[in-house]
Amino acid sequence: MGVPKLPAILLAGCVLMLNTLDGQIAYQKPPGEILDVLNAPLPPMISVSPRKDVLLLMDRVSYPSIAELARPMKRLAGLRIDPLNNARHTPTVYTGITIRHIEGAPQDRVVAFSGHTVDAASWSHFAVTLHLPARLLHVELWVADMRTAKARLVPGIALNETVGVSMQWLPDGETLLVLSVPKDRPAPPAEPASPSGPTVQQSDGSAAPVRTYQDLLENSHDEDLFEFYTTSQPVLVDATSAKVTPFLSQGIYSEITASPDGNHFVVERIHRPFSFLMPYFRFPLTAEVVDRQGRREYLITEDPLQDKIPIEGVKTGRRSYTWLPWGGATLIWLEALDGGDPRTKVPHRDKVLVLDQPFRAEPSEFLKVEQRFAGITWMETNGLALLRDYDRDRRWTRAFLVDLAKPGTLGEPVFSRNIRDRYNDEGTPLRKMLPNGYSAAIHHEGQLLLSGRGATSKGDRPFLDRFDLASGKKQRLFESGEDVFEYVVTSLTGDGSRYITSRESPSVPPNLIVKESGGPGRAITGFRDPTPQLRGIAKQIVKYERSDGTQLSFTLYLPPNYKQGTRLPAVVWAYPLEFSDPATAGQVTGSEQRFTSIRSYSHLFFLLAGYAVLDDTAMPVVGPPESANDTFIKQIVGSAEAAIAKAAEMGVIDPDRVAVGGHSYGAFMTANLLAHSRLFRAGIARSGAYNRTLTPFGFQAERRTYWEAPEIYFRLSPFSAAQQIKDPLLLIHGEADNNSGTFPIQSERLYQAVRGNGGLVRLVMLPHESHGYRAQETIEHVLWESLAWLDKYVKNAPPREPAKTEQE
Repeated sequence: MGVPKLPAILLAGCVLMLNTLDGQIAYQKPPGEILDVLNAPLPPMISVSPRKDVLLLMDRVSYPSIAELARPMKRLAGLRIDPLNNARHTPTVYTGITIRHIEGAPQDRVVAFSGHTVDAASWSHFAVTLHLPARLLHVELWVADMRTAKARLVPGIALNETVGVSMQWLPDGETLLVLSVPKDRPAPPAEPASPSGPTVQQSDGSAAPVRTYQDLLENSHDEDLFEFYTTSQPVLVDATSAKVTPFLSQGIYSEITASPDGNHFVVERIHRPFSFLMPYFRFPLTAEVVDRQGRREYLITEDPLQDKIPIEGVKTGRRSYTWLPWGGATLIWLEALDGGDPRTKVPHRDKVLVLDQPFRAEPSEFLKVEQRFAGITWMETNGLALLRDYDRDRRWTRAFLVDLAKPGTLGEPVFSRNIRDRYNDEGTPLRKMLPNGYSAAIHHEGQLLLSGRGATSKGDRPFLDRFDLASGKKQRLFESGEDVFEYVVTSLTGDGSRYITSRESPSVPPNLIVKESGGPGRAITGFRDPTPQLRGIAKQIVKYERSDGTQLSFTLYLPPNYKQGTRLPAVVWAYPLEFSDPATAGQVTGSEQRFTSIRSYSHLFFLLAGYAVLDDTAMPVVGPPESANDTFIKQIVGSAEAAIAKAAEMGVIDPDRVAVGGHSYGAFMTANLLAHSRLFRAGIARSGAYNRTLTPFGFQAERRTYWEAPEIYFRLSPFSAAQQIKDPLLLIHGEADNNSGTFPIQSERLYQAVRGNGGLVRLVMLPHESHGYRAQETIEHVLWESLAWLDKYVKNAPPREPAKTEQE
């Protein structure tokens, strides 16, 4: 079928489009000034070595081609597998790696890989490992020496990158544990010419709520394919000699983790029966401890299919099993005390248990946790850790200092705050690598180093604090200046007297600086501005108030060479968030001092077409977690009204020419704003969900099921109010969206609903694209579609006709 002629469209530009169109069109490109910015080189990704003496500068491929995304794909149990090389489909790839010493050697060393592209890198004590896809064959394993920058291939290994960690260093720093494709593997299972029978599912009568997962198994042939591609042969590789030694039998390994002494391993293996309703990480599994010869030493758990976990709950039995990091082989894990159900009222939700080698005694209970366990940060000092819990009813997180030498109940929290409270965020402990390869928080003379974003009412001011655990006192070692945005990447010393920062400003791109005791520092990178044409963009954090008194903000962007006093067409871009109280809802996010860069299909490209952009426009939904969505529509409409009014009051936008847009939950918001207000001339909704009855077991922060609150699911669905969408709506969706809840059918059905009710709507389905869009051709086309839509229906829109009165 050929491409239809489009007489009312200028394909090379962003002008008028047909109001109705059914069929396929060729990929289009936005104007040249946008392409120049889109195709500007990306700065390299940076990784600091565990010893903090070397940087890796990794050059990235900006955008893969649509041909790359169109490579064969197997969608199996929540995985997307490239059957040609037994890897995850379309990984991020790098074109080269440069080694730069932080001190000492003045010249960079470039690691060469004979024309391959790099998928990933992993540090050891002395080397970096790289696995590279020979695009139609398999994924290879290479080892590069930091001293010589020379890389060598480990022959005879094809990595299996479908499930689990495909390569990792063992604590000796000389051996790699690798998941390889079995050498004796036969050809993939052939699809049967005809089915052997119907596919049947049956429940046992107990409640089994399930989120709307995608890419699930559908039949017995899918089961066979899943087992075929995910089955690995674990091997041990000597990094010096490249000798390969088989380790365990073939299986589906979701986890293999060595103990700090390197003599024991936690091994987690997935097995049948599989499920047609659940992704692979809910499948039955066996977890055990084995020795270096692969012999079982201890059975941790044998889990059945995890299909009855409550919403926002956890599984019963043993979970989150891991090794204590300081040496030897001591196992620690969690067990739920509330049946895994957050709605159950109990004095403690979790308990922590410990078991030491030789794993023959009964595990000992270390402590009970009042709220749900939310993570633990081990410190470099043996036995000490920060343990977090989370109260979902209050949206509250706490951190406690625990000492494994002192089992029992938790004391007073060291930190305690609302999870949305950015102003009082204490920061995150900086980490170091222990000699055995495990990571731990820097703990020097009883003090932690905490690095945070430093949110304030004037914007973010990142900081580094030295925090005394005994007294609770903080000493500020570093704070970003008011005219730059600078944050601490890592500390080079235990006391925080010497560290690396990343510094940027509106006119200077991010670069790494070595600083000492707050001095001016020494630059170790010198990246230049790849898009000087963007420096004329003005940026300002604007604060204002919603009609109910809630404080709000947005970041106002004005296009290059903006003439003061000119009222521009504008785009409001937002993503709703839930808050327990108005105080945290009104906190400012972002910084005016960030270096402005525009990548991919960013809405900031509208600036180059003459629009003002109200970015990160606050859309808080304030209320108790169980019922905040009861007023969702009222609150987002009120927030939108306040944002437009403030920008109009500033004299920078024309309030009669404003568009709204968002991605995912922001797209859901966009459709609702068009359905329940006439504030906007048009909208752009990308990859959203619009019929909440298709996500009946909760969505976003909504905890109630459809059957508990059917009126909320109906009222919040833009699909239910499609007849009220009177302003033009552009719907964009990836045909291969695998995000939970945002099935492509969501956009297809909303399009049909709006169209059927006489609304002006356009649906663009993107071949081979998922929830986010990656291909060069796709990104160019999305920008073309978006600019053309707003140019026609916003920038060049005639004034609205006055609303008719009842008498008229």
